[in-house]
Amino acid sequence: MRFTYGTIRISATVAALLVIFFQQAVLAQRTVSGIQKFEVTDVQGVCNDNPTAAVRTFELASKPKVVRCDIVIAGGGMGGTAAAIRAAQAGLRVCVTEETDWIGGQLSAQGVSALDENYMVETSGATRLYQNLRKQIREHYRTLPGVGTDVSSDERLNPGDCWVSWLSFEPSVAIQKLDTLIDQATGDRPLTILRRYKIVRLKLAHGRIRSALAVNLDTGKFVELRAKLFLDATELGDLLPLAGVPYATGAEPQSETGEVHAPENPNPENVQDFTYPFVVELREGEKHVIPKPPMYDQFRDAGKFSFLGYKMFSNAPTPSGQSEYLPFWTYRRLIARDKFPGLFAHDLAMINWEANDTRGENLIDQPPAKQAERLAVGKNISLGFLYWLQTEAPRDDGGEGYPELMLRTDVLGTRDGLSKYPYIRESRRIKAEETIVEKDIAAATTPGARARIFNDSVGIGLYPIDIHGKQDVPGAGQSSSPFQIPLGALVQPTVRNLIPSCKNIGTTHITNGAYRLHPVEWAIGEAAGTLAAFCAKHHTTPEKVLRNQAEVRALQKTLIAFGAPLYWYDDLPTDHPNFAAIQFLSVCGIMRGSADSLSFDPEAEISTDDAAEVVARLGKQSKRRMLEGGSTTDASGLTRAQFAQEVYDSLIGKTKVAVF
Repeated sequence: MRFTYGTIRISATVAALLVIFFQQAVLAQRTVSGIQKFEVTDVQGVCNDNPTAAVRTFELASKPKVVRCDIVIAGGGMGGTAAAIRAAQAGLRVCVTEETDWIGGQLSAQGVSALDENYMVETSGATRLYQNLRKQIREHYRTLPGVGTDVSSDERLNPGDCWVSWLSFEPSVAIQKLDTLIDQATGDRPLTILRRYKIVRLKLAHGRIRSALAVNLDTGKFVELRAKLFLDATELGDLLPLAGVPYATGAEPQSETGEVHAPENPNPENVQDFTYPFVVELREGEKHVIPKPPMYDQFRDAGKFSFLGYKMFSNAPTPSGQSEYLPFWTYRRLIARDKFPGLFAHDLAMINWEANDTRGENLIDQPPAKQAERLAVGKNISLGFLYWLQTEAPRDDGGEGYPELMLRTDVLGTRDGLSKYPYIRESRRIKAEETIVEKDIAAATTPGARARIFNDSVGIGLYPIDIHGKQDVPGAGQSSSPFQIPLGALVQPTVRNLIPSCKNIGTTHITNGAYRLHPVEWAIGEAAGTLAAFCAKHHTTPEKVLRNQAEVRALQKTLIAFGAPLYWYDDLPTDHPNFAAIQFLSVCGIMRGSADSLSFDPEAEISTDDAAEVVARLGKQSKRRMLEGGSTTDASGLTRAQFAQEVYDSLIGKTKVAVF
C-alpha cells in the first residue's frame, strides 16, 4: 500500500469557484424539480462487506426548521466539546452537530481511550478543564464498590496500567464524565448537542456564513442553523470546502514551507494513516475466532500483520533483563483486571497498532462512494489483524494464534466491534495567517527549553512530531520542544466568522503530527470557543482580534483565568495561586523563565536585578500606574511568584479578570 502526500494551494478567488466542485465531490448536491438532494457518507454506518450501503441520499423538499443560536460548532470531538463548554460559559447560545451518536471524538467514538499526552499533563502540561476531565474519569474507578485501598487512594490511577499512556479507561466512562463536565461547566446556560447530524450546506453572504443546513443521518430530518459564528471541529475539516476557504491537504512542498523534511513536490494524497481501533478480552481456555474477513489473504501476504511496529519502543529492557519489544498486550490496555478483583473478570485491551493502520486510502475530497470504499478497507484491515491475532500470531508459549481473544462489541458500541468513527490523524488545514512549520517546534531547530515563542499564544502542547505513513524525506518524525498554539493559526481571512477548532488549524503535514493529540486538540478547542465568545460579545471578527494587541491580551487574560496555560513551565501547575499572574506576565514578555529551563522557580526569592529588569520592561505608563496604586519597585523579601502577583495586580487590578 503506497502513501503519498502534498498540498492544495488555491487563491480566495479560485476557492470561491471551486466550492461547487467540492460540494459535488465530497457531498454531492443536486436540485431536481425544486427538490434539493444531498449525497453523503454515513461514516458510522459503513459496513466492511457492503460499503455502498452507507452512501445516503437525502431530499430537501420543503423549508427546514430554523434554529437560531449565537455559535454553531460542527463536530463534537475533543476540540468541539471543549469549544462548546467555553462558549456556553460565556452565556451564549451554542449548538453542536455531531455525526456519530457519541461525543468525545478521539477518546470515545474513535476508540483511543488510552490518551496520548505529555509527561507534565498532570500539573502544567494541559488546561485545567482537561485535567478535571481526567480526574473525574479516575474518580469513577477509584470509587467503584469493593475496590482496594491501593486503587481508592491512588490519585494518579491508571485503570489499564498500559505503558503508552498515563490514563486508559473504557470509552463509556469518558462519555459519562464529558456529560457531567458539560453540566458542571455550563449549568443552565444553553448548550444543544444534535447527535447524528451532519452539516451539508452553508449559505454565505458578504464574506460571512449566514446559516448551515444539517441533516439527521438516521431520520433524514433537516434543520437550518443560523448563528453569528461557526466553528469547524469536524475530523476532516468538512466546513472548509463548503465555505470556500483555501486549505492544504497532505504534504506541502519544501518551496512553500521551507521545511527540511518536506518533499520537493506537493503530494496532496499523502495524508496520515487512519485506524479503526477495537477492544478485545483475554479469556483463557476459550475460543472466539471471528469469521475470516474480506481481503485477509491479500493483507497477510503483503506482510501487513505483525507484532513489530513502533520502533521507538524497541529494545526496551524487560524485567528479565533482556532487550526486546515491550509487551503488545499491555500497550493500550484499558482495564487491568488484577487492579479490580471481583469487578472485572478479564483484561480489556484496545488495539491501535501499526498493523491496523490504513495507509494510502486518503478520505479527504473523495466522492461519497469512494470514501465509503476506503473506510471499508480500513475496517477489513482491523478485522484482518484481529483474525491474524486469533489464528496465526506467534504465541509466547509456542504455536500460533490466540483464539481466546474475544472481540468486545459492547465497549465501542458497534455491531462489528470497531470504533464508530476511524481514528483520524490528519485533516484539511486552513491557509492561516500564521502557519506553524517544522523549524518552529522541532527539537533539532529549537535549542532552548521551549519551541518558538509566539506572543499571541492561546495554548500549549507537547508531543513528538509523530508521522504515521510514508515519509518522503526520512526523519520527518522527530522530537519536538514544548510548543505554543498561536492565535494566528486559528485565523483565516476568507470567511470572517469561521474558526477552525480541531486538527484543521494552520499547521503543515509535518507539524500536524504534534498538534493532533488529545490534550492539544482540547486546548485548540478551548481557544476557539473562547475566541468565538469574545467575537460574539464584542461584535468583532477573529482577524480583527489578531490585528489588535489589546484585544489579543484580553483574550489571553480570559483563557488564563479559565486555567489554560499559554506559556510553558514545568513548575507552575494550573491550580497554583499565582498561576494567572505568572502566565499573563510571561506571555506578554514582561516576566519569563530562563530560556534554557522550563522552570519559573515561583518560590525562590526574586533578585534585585531580576526585579529591576521586569520593571524596566513595563514602560513609563505602566510604572506610573504601579506607583499610583501604592506599589513599589522594591522587591526585597518577595518570592518570584509574589512579585509577579504584585506587578500583575498593579497593571490589571484586582477586579474581574475575565472579559466575560
